[in-house]
Amino acid sequence: MSEASSAGVKEHAIQPYFDMEGFLVMSQETRLGGAVFERLVELWGKWLSQLKVREITTGKISYLAVWLPEEVELEVDEAWGKSASDGFMINNLAQFMCMSAVQMLLPQVEDAGCAPSPRPTEALRAVLSELGLEYRPGASVLSRRYAVVTHFPFRGGCEICHLQDQCPKGQGQAESSSILLPGHERGADEEKPQ
Repeated sequence: MSEASSAGVKEHAIQPYFDMEGFLVMSQETRLGGAVFERLVELWGKWLSQLKVREITTGKISYLAVWLPEEVELEVDEAWGKSASDGFMINNLAQFMCMSAVQMLLPQVEDAGCAPSPRPTEALRAVLSELGLEYRPGASVLSRRYAVVTHFPFRGGCEICHLQDQCPKGQGQAESSSILLPGHERGADEEKPQ
């Protein structure tokens, strides 16, 4: 029996609502124009049907996985290509949707300020791969840009995060209300000197 087949996967059909105040705080904005707001609400409705929320049990450990598919990433990239401000806002919207879904099932995440990443065990990697949500080769970060995997139920904040040594917030170096996506940190795409 493979590790993946011994795991359990449960779908959670949740529909996070668009919390305008929470979105503004995360985006560090004070107001939105009418056209921008309408676009965000339209995308929220469109992306809700694509949002995946799964509870994964591997042995004695359970996880919560929340993600949006690659199509959303492509849509955000296209928006960035047309307008930096539009790209910024809908990038924030995708991040906010994922975190809103996490917070619906794990409200403690909002207070802790972190949905800590678990150590990616072989069993977890196998199940996520079957779901189409893989880790980057040789890395502890997910291949999907808009994705969160954390412990379920809540076990703690930054102090238990597997990525703590790679996260400025986890090291106490940055106070930020924005969401840092692993692999998308400032300078992550720059060529490293040899």
